[in-house]
Amino acid sequence: MIVVEDLLRQFDVTVREPGLRGALRSIVHREHRTVTAVEDVSFTAGGGQVLGFLGPNGAGKTTTLKCLAGLLTPTSGRVEVLGHEPSRRDPELLRRIGFVMGQRWQLHIDLPVWESFDLHRVTYGLGRAEFETSRDELIEMLGLDAIVMQQARKLSLGQRMRCEFAAALLHRPSVVLLDEPTLGLDFEAQVQIREFVADYVARTGACVLLTSHYLADIEALCQDVMTISGGRLTFRGSLREIQAMSSNAKQVRAQLLAPLSERELATIGLDEVTIVEHTPTELVLTVPRGRAGRVVGLLEQVETVTDLKMGDPPLEEALTQLYRRGEEVS
Repeated sequence: MIVVEDLLRQFDVTVREPGLRGALRSIVHREHRTVTAVEDVSFTAGGGQVLGFLGPNGAGKTTTLKCLAGLLTPTSGRVEVLGHEPSRRDPELLRRIGFVMGQRWQLHIDLPVWESFDLHRVTYGLGRAEFETSRDELIEMLGLDAIVMQQARKLSLGQRMRCEFAAALLHRPSVVLLDEPTLGLDFEAQVQIREFVADYVARTGACVLLTSHYLADIEALCQDVMTISGGRLTFRGSLREIQAMSSNAKQVRAQLLAPLSERELATIGLDEVTIVEHTPTELVLTVPRGRAGRVVGLLEQVETVTDLKMGDPPLEEALTQLYRRGEEVS
């Protein structure tokens, strides 16, 4: 459904000196420099899956999505969605693609949500019967019955985002691009959105590309992920593979009655462990796998340690390593 080969997207930005003198000079002589947002990005994505797209701020995630949606034209490379070149903005493609951005309004803020839905029917040229079937199904799936007659501006953020999802999917797109769809939502609203996305993919077989800084979104919805940093892809595979990257280490978490003294820490062997956190109530260590059992045994002998847990390092640590790869290349 999605094919991207050697995608390059660059922008020309204006450069000027700071202060009034710089502002006046830029009026008569503007200098520009080229900024590369994404470079050498290649991947494919098929139907019936949610592909996670991870990276730090400014890594190139949104630029890539906008190229897929046809909102930006690639500087070079090949981008194909459902057999179409998105930058051509073919009506046939636009009727089969949906785009949800966490900070972008699709609803008319002064109209009841119900009427915004009807405007989308006209925009996408949907037949009345087809539209009503899709609208009613989405209202049920997202629990919108009590709010669709309210003005969009009067909705809470969580309510609005559920309505935004419905508006973006009224035409039942085969490819859905989700850019931080749970940004700023409370826990309950995040869970509702995750459950809806999973249900939508199961019902329609759509291809969903999801960016999110909330790893709970990715872990709940994605088996396959990509990471990007510095405009370059640094990984494509499963979440399990990312976690396996940290398989040579274990995380040991100790509950404390009081902070450990320097002497007590020294007995653990600080040359072989990394202190992630040390507070009056908790000590968190990253330990080489072969040393983990011995470190736990030594901590068990410390009187101020009340409880011990050992497990794999969190996903964030492995992702940080992947992000650094792109930064080093760029």
